[in-house]
Amino acid sequence: MIPKVPLEYASVAFAVMWGGWMFWSSGPHDIANFVIWMSSGAVAGYLWYLGMRWWSRRTKVSRDGVDHPAP
Repeated sequence: MIPKVPLEYASVAFAVMWGGWMFWSSGPHDIANFVIWMSSGAVAGYLWYLGMRWWSRRTKVSRDGVDHPAP
C-alpha cells in the first residue's frame, strides 16, 4: 500500500466524525445546516490531512522505514 493512502483514509474518517459530531451536538436539523456541517467536516478533514502530512514529514515518520526528505 502506498504510504499516503492510510493518511487519506484517516482524513476521510476524521471528516465524517467531525460532521457527525456537528450534526449530533447542534439544535435544528435543516438542509442548510446539514450543508454547513458537511462543508465544515470536509474543510476540517482536509486541514487535518495537511497537518498530519506536514507533521510526518517534519518528524520523518513513514511506514516503509525510508527517510524521505521534505520538499
